[in-house]
Amino acid sequence: MATAAAAARGAGARAVAALRSGCRTAARGRSRAGPARSLCTAPGTAPDMKRYLWERYREAKRSTAELVPSIMSNLLNPDAIFSNNEMSLSDIEIYGFDYDYTLVFYSRHLHTLIFNAARDLLINEHRYPAEIRKYEYDPNFAIRGLHYDVQRAVLMKIDAFHYIQLGTVYRGLSVVPDEEVIEMYEGSHVPLEQMSDFYGKSSHGNTMKQFMDIFSLPEMTLLSCVNEYFLKNNIDYEPVHLYKDVKDSIRDVHTKGIMYRAIEADVEKYICYPEQTRAVLAKLADHGKKMFLITNSPSSFVDKGMRYIVGKDWRDLFDVVIVQAEKPNFFNDKRRPFRKVNEKGVLLWDKIYKLQKGQIYKQGNLYEFLKLTGWRGSKVLYFGDHIYSDLADLTLKHGWRTGAIIPELRSELRIMNTEQYIQTMTWLQTLTGLLEQMQVHRDAESQLVLQEWKKERKEMREMTKGSFNTQFGSLFRTDQNPTYFLRRLSRFADIYMASLSCLLSYDVSHTFYPRRTPLQHELPAWSDRPPATRLPLLQEAQVK
Repeated sequence: MATAAAAARGAGARAVAALRSGCRTAARGRSRAGPARSLCTAPGTAPDMKRYLWERYREAKRSTAELVPSIMSNLLNPDAIFSNNEMSLSDIEIYGFDYDYTLVFYSRHLHTLIFNAARDLLINEHRYPAEIRKYEYDPNFAIRGLHYDVQRAVLMKIDAFHYIQLGTVYRGLSVVPDEEVIEMYEGSHVPLEQMSDFYGKSSHGNTMKQFMDIFSLPEMTLLSCVNEYFLKNNIDYEPVHLYKDVKDSIRDVHTKGIMYRAIEADVEKYICYPEQTRAVLAKLADHGKKMFLITNSPSSFVDKGMRYIVGKDWRDLFDVVIVQAEKPNFFNDKRRPFRKVNEKGVLLWDKIYKLQKGQIYKQGNLYEFLKLTGWRGSKVLYFGDHIYSDLADLTLKHGWRTGAIIPELRSELRIMNTEQYIQTMTWLQTLTGLLEQMQVHRDAESQLVLQEWKKERKEMREMTKGSFNTQFGSLFRTDQNPTYFLRRLSRFADIYMASLSCLLSYDVSHTFYPRRTPLQHELPAWSDRPPATRLPLLQEAQVK
């Protein structure tokens, strides 16, 4: 996924290399020509220093522009599968799947439905002002992985080191000024004890909630809209109560069947790309792979969707089907037994001694599942879209291989393949290297030039952020660091991809190898790299 950025880093290194090489050439020319001053020496007067820095800037820009075409020739594949951990599909005998946003993809109509239904529940059941009905769902407002400070009622993006990305903190629908954020948190770092718990929840003293589920996008937007209404109308309110009421309303859209009934009544409106899921399941079945389904969704809802995607005999593809599993409790609670669901959706009271193909079971737990199936460890690969509820316990406690479905990946990669993005990122990395190299010049004129460069760098970062999402930027990066979302993705998913259909491009014996990316201590600083080493670094980055 980091090809363009890695190539840009290499391009920046090469550009800075050209500067140093040019300085040495100029120095040799000076020694032959006599005492005339070169721009590449450390000039003694401020005007010379200013001229010297801007000449270096222009040379770097020319070198960077020359590198863009070579980067454009090695674009990223939005349908690729990316590996955090080496894994061979030849070792996988059993494939498991979540249902929502894994086997089935939904149109944007669904998030509008969830937002509207939850908003109406707030008004009708929680007695919120009817005026909030004027707010409509904006699919471009939030991204997954954001944190919400329940007590302060602010939504934000946090990086892998618990630092808030300034400029991405929103109270209601308005950005919170950086100065206010720094005063609020006494800096921009969020202490561990304030972060969300292991599953992203705000519980046991944690004041932050992390929204990891794709279904949480309308929840974040609704929270922000209601906060906005109260703030704009100077209505005093308790943020904790608001958070709980919105959370309960979103939950009720699911548990009261509002969402399920709407989708079942018009599957063609809400379900997308059924032929892709059908093709993946058929391919695995043709190669003799065992398959199972573990979902939190109810039986009738799953049955209606799978009939649309696969056909009325869809259960014949799966060795085990489990509904209303209540993940992540399913992976941890040893007490809940399985119950069989008959054709009419009625729960039977029979004791379960075997999980039979073609039957549907409810609840249960993973320990009983393993006992009844005999399936173990690294021969099982489970796919899901929720990094915590679907994948974390499986990889940490049970040794299953895990695959994350990240639909946003495809659109982000397409943006990263655009010429504008590649040009901006390449120059951004070059300018960063130039700043690092030239910061040794501490005179007033030099510092004014460096301040202009920093301003340009900040503007480019903001433009890059807006390429993905105007408010919050990329799902995977803050300005420079990985996001907290990506940190967890890297820890809990062996592989990740935009959709299951990406499997169609790979043989069932394919081995996924993670790219060996240099650690920070394995690379010299920009100013320390000899010119001869930089072109290979660029070429290696482009291959990656």
